[in-house]
Amino acid sequence: MTYLGKIGLAVMGYLSLTLQPALAIDTALQNRLNQAHKAGELKGLHQVLVYQGGKLLADVSYAGKDQSWGRDLGRRDFDDQSLHDLRSVTKSITGLLYGIALEEGKVPEPSESLYAAFPEYKELAQEPGRSKITIADVLTMQMGIEWNESLPYTDKRNSEIAMEFSKDRYQYVLSRPLIGDPGKTWIYNGGATALIGRLIAKGTNMSLDAYARKTLFEPLGIETLEWHGAKGKGPSAASGLRLTAKDLAKIGLMINQGGKWQDRQIIPLNWIKASFAPKSVTRSGLKYGYFWYLSPKGNPPYWAAGFGNGGQQLLINKGLDFVVVIYAGNYNQKDAWKLPRKLIESYLLPVLLPK
Repeated sequence: MTYLGKIGLAVMGYLSLTLQPALAIDTALQNRLNQAHKAGELKGLHQVLVYQGGKLLADVSYAGKDQSWGRDLGRRDFDDQSLHDLRSVTKSITGLLYGIALEEGKVPEPSESLYAAFPEYKELAQEPGRSKITIADVLTMQMGIEWNESLPYTDKRNSEIAMEFSKDRYQYVLSRPLIGDPGKTWIYNGGATALIGRLIAKGTNMSLDAYARKTLFEPLGIETLEWHGAKGKGPSAASGLRLTAKDLAKIGLMINQGGKWQDRQIIPLNWIKASFAPKSVTRSGLKYGYFWYLSPKGNPPYWAAGFGNGGQQLLINKGLDFVVVIYAGNYNQKDAWKLPRKLIESYLLPVLLPK
């Protein structure tokens, strides 16, 4: 059985149990991770953080080759202060920011028309079929437009890279040819997140990173971060954020507390529920909400996750109250997903699942 199935069975079978709070660092787990890494079984791994019941169970860091939004950083030593690329986990954070802005009345409702929110591109809005695309179709990557991120991110033919090299990234996305009805088919699309980031910036009259600092990062006590983007175009809403592992974990812990942090409601609870409600299905069979991958089983889904190029992962499980952060350096490798899967299935779940 896969680790996804194991998590699901755990939640189905044990939700009625009262979980014992984690006591402290699990030395045996850390020793297992250290031994496996030393033996070369966890190639490319940089950091792992595991929380359960709000308590830190595991915190390991290893040296390795790294990048900063495609720029080679060479070999680095990682610790609690080390910033790391989130890559596409950035999309999930951008989705949360949209929920905050929506609560403030500064961005359109998901049911509203996408092109109506971009009157500066009125010629595109008049093309047949485009008026049917809603903000919800953007948040769920079901726009019905041509988009291809299957090529390496070092290839300028990759749609996200082509977008960043274009004169106007938003015009580039909005002008992609229609290939199907909106709201029908999930197609991975970093351009969708770019549009959401732009709506946040337009509605709040702030840059995306400045708004994030004000409404999300500062309330969580996150002081040090970077948010990269193409020169002169602002931060990349799809992939440019860099956080420390512990600061990313704070976001997961906050979500498991219903969007609250230190008695302050940061993310509206109704937006968390909406974000984690399945609205489309990916090619791999996972469900998808508003820029969050969701368990293929369970109602509500057993887990939610943000995944990023190279093996980055933020995994959240409300039923068992755990949060996992994985940072790795296997950028642009097609099998980069195998490392976080192996970590979770072979090392973490035996500790996190009720005995």
